[in-house]
Amino acid sequence: MTVLKKRCIIISVAAILVIAIVLSSFVYINSQKPSTGSTQSITLGVIPLELNSLIYVADNQNYFAANGLNVTFKSYDSGFAAMQGMLAGQVNIAFSAEFVVAEEALANMSFWTLGSIAKYNFYNIVARTDQGISSPQDLASKKVGVAFGSIAEFYLGSFLELSGLNQSSVTLVNVPNSQTENALENGTVDAVVTYPPVINQIESSLGNDTVVWSAQANQLGYWDAVCTPSWAQQNHNIIVHFLKSLIEAQNYLMSNQNQAMNIVTKTLNYSSTYLPSVWSDYQFSVSLDQAQVLAMQEEAQWLIANKLTDATSVPSFTNYIYASDLESVNPGSVNLFG
Repeated sequence: MTVLKKRCIIISVAAILVIAIVLSSFVYINSQKPSTGSTQSITLGVIPLELNSLIYVADNQNYFAANGLNVTFKSYDSGFAAMQGMLAGQVNIAFSAEFVVAEEALANMSFWTLGSIAKYNFYNIVARTDQGISSPQDLASKKVGVAFGSIAEFYLGSFLELSGLNQSSVTLVNVPNSQTENALENGTVDAVVTYPPVINQIESSLGNDTVVWSAQANQLGYWDAVCTPSWAQQNHNIIVHFLKSLIEAQNYLMSNQNQAMNIVTKTLNYSSTYLPSVWSDYQFSVSLDQAQVLAMQEEAQWLIANKLTDATSVPSFTNYIYASDLESVNPGSVNLFG
């Protein structure tokens, strides 16, 4: 074979390789582009709190739009109200605490949780020192405001037991979280169970006349995405794209914490100093954990023991979990046993 022919062959092979690389790169790049199919609409029921940070980041960074979703938000006053709105068909997916999930499971309601989007440790007991309260034991015989039947009451019960007290040691007053600041300031109660930013507002109003203790004792709460089984079964693709958007928001938040806080601050019209002061109370990730199942079992037992439900036994919470779509999007985020 002549040198000229060898050179021609080498050039031809090189050209083929270049073309192959270009074509494969083109295919890969296009495979990463969002679907060019029609946009699908979804309505989310939310409480305007930083618990929904992944949602706000996904919306701000256009992850929802890039995944073919047109997202509408509907605000509620509580996770329980959002859950009821979802069950009534007002929204497709609602966000609520795992305590509400446990309550509704005990009531035999039909729903699935798709996973939690945040874990939190922000419930606190705020007491007035000018009422003679400087230690948890000083709560004995005092009036404590708490939303009856809520996870706040559950955490209060646990806190009192760890402090050598019980619920009969105090006078419980039914105070919704939206009214805890006023109830403590006007003397209706001597202490309240609440969470930020209400705590910040109380401290701003009462100054040094307050003492604050964590009510959760490092027991994490879970902020769940819930929907009806019928909607999930009919909208598999929407759920996959929705979860993918949240995973992308999670990755952004992990790499750009300050920018994420700025997004949430602007979305919720917070002061610039608020989120940095409470950010460590949250873990923002999309997951399904066995620890949540255990938490719901404990909460269900408490609800039954305190006769806050007509149920007499703890249900199998795995029947209320829809894990397959999250497993397909991000297998490592599902940690369930049995």
